[in-house]
Amino acid sequence: MDKFLKVEGHAGLVRDTTTGAILNNNRTEYEVYLATRRKAEAREAEISQHTEDINNIKNELQDIKMLLQQLVSTK
Repeated sequence: MDKFLKVEGHAGLVRDTTTGAILNNNRTEYEVYLATRRKAEAREAEISQHTEDINNIKNELQDIKMLLQQLVSTK
């Protein structure tokens, strides 16, 4: 049978005496944590997309530069 002890100084935390794990038994705090995590993951995905876009622009500018150099050198 699992027995839980309150963690001193943390109202929403308990310790499982069988495994020694610290568990959050405050549903509201857990939902806030999940929302924060989802926002962070969405931000990482957005940053990744921006990085990809910037790299594509850099490659296209390099292509334009090369074409301009070829155009100038043929005159």
